[in-house]
Amino acid sequence: MTDEDEAAFDEFVAARSTSLLRTATLVCGATAHDAEDLVQGALEKVYRHWSRIRHDNPDAYARRVVVNAAINKARRRRVLQEITFARPPETPAGAPDLDLRDSLIEELRRLPPKMRAVLVLRYWEDQSEHATAQLLGCSIGTVKSQAARGLAKIRENVKEGALR
Repeated sequence: MTDEDEAAFDEFVAARSTSLLRTATLVCGATAHDAEDLVQGALEKVYRHWSRIRHDNPDAYARRVVVNAAINKARRRRVLQEITFARPPETPAGAPDLDLRDSLIEELRRLPPKMRAVLVLRYWEDQSEHATAQLLGCSIGTVKSQAARGLAKIRENVKEGALR
């Protein structure tokens, strides 16, 4: 890797690592340590392919690596156990409704990994349907159906919780 590529990679890591960590935390639904491991693995892959992806969209590539790694990890861990969910590392400015956010994160944690990935990318990361489909390697129709089903499950669970 050239010195110019090396410097560009360092800038990319400095600018995007927090965002990647937030995505990993939300998508993997596990501890901050697991999310850090996912980001570290993603950055290793980005580094290996940096000269090829540098001029395209390295952020999308890195995000896709994180999401795919989280989904693969969830597939391997089919024996589900209680998953502790860390708070996202970034919080918005102002006074957020922490109870609402905690409730939504809890509901996200209950969804299947791919459905959770769709919702996180579409609504938390504010990606378009097209960008989410590209990141997950699926069709736009799959993104739409997974988002609709995921939101319906969350609404149903929240409604049931309010009735109890």
